Amino acid sequence: MASLAEIRARLQAAENNKPGQSTGGDNSIYAHWNLEEGQSCTLRFLPDANTKNTFFWQERAMIRLPFAGIKGEMDSKQVQVQVPCVEMWGEACPVLAEVRTWFKDKSLEEMGRKYWKKRSYIFQGFVRENPLSEDKTPENPIRRFIIGPQIFATIKGALMDPELEEMPTDTLRGLDFRVTKTAKGGYADYSTSKWARKESALTEAEQAAIATHGLFDLSTFLPKKPGDVELKVIKEMFEASVDGQPYDTERWGQYFRPAGVQAPGGAGAAHVDEDTPAAKPALKVAAPAPASDFDEDDVPVAAAPVAKPAASGQNAQDILAMIRSRQAK
Repeated sequence: MASLAEIRARLQAAENNKPGQSTGGDNSIYAHWNLEEGQSCTLRFLPDANTKNTFFWQERAMIRLPFAGIKGEMDSKQVQVQVPCVEMWGEACPVLAEVRTWFKDKSLEEMGRKYWKKRSYIFQGFVRENPLSEDKTPENPIRRFIIGPQIFATIKGALMDPELEEMPTDTLRGLDFRVTKTAKGGYADYSTSKWARKESALTEAEQAAIATHGLFDLSTFLPKKPGDVELKVIKEMFEASVDGQPYDTERWGQYFRPAGVQAPGGAGAAHVDEDTPAAKPALKVAAPAPASDFDEDDVPVAAAPVAKPAASGQNAQDILAMIRSRQAK
């Protein structure tokens, strides 16, 4: 396991290397997003079993593709498909390659944010204080946590504090983390979440659970890296989504599907992201991603508008026409 100094060095290096501004699931996942407003839960993070990982988390980047419905289904409501962004593996993403150009035009910025990658971070640990009424808790008390950028910023900030002397995951002198849910502007807000001030040791029961069940290799919970065929499908789905087309199960169902949609006959396993906050939306469907789920530091800044700003009544067809006009140049 990496030392605190190594983690700080890696975090600082990542900060220094940021691009400039011009540029149903498994109940072992603890659903902290289901907290009521004003509620808190207490978590104790544990190390990654993968000793090659400097951190005690794994970063994940996904792109959400909304569709007007499902092809062939009457009265079908809007659905959403999550696809992996291959920038996770240091490769060029066909979706972001297109979307980055939209930020050169102020009137396309909102559309760009809609299709920009959403980062989340996979942790593991114990739920030490749980206000949620769960129908069933897993036999293994070591849970997984899907943490958004807002909470992650608080976690990372404490790690960079020189007064922190021990790893928060230390067995004897670690720190609990308290997630608190409030509301801001109609959306969930976790800005008051914080680390405990006092160190505490794992209990005998918690240490026994680690000995019995072992720790997870968090990299095994990342999505499968798309190959050439999957990348082509992702690009097709993206273009269809932007064009306002419905999701085509026969065409894409064997690769990527919305939660709850069955595979076409004889199809193999597809990526269906059933176990994240995105699969259980509690926010307005058509609204931009909330601050707690959007990595603003990673989004290009829109240049001065090269066309008239979008009017308040501008519809999707007007925006699409503008995008296509830019592509034709």
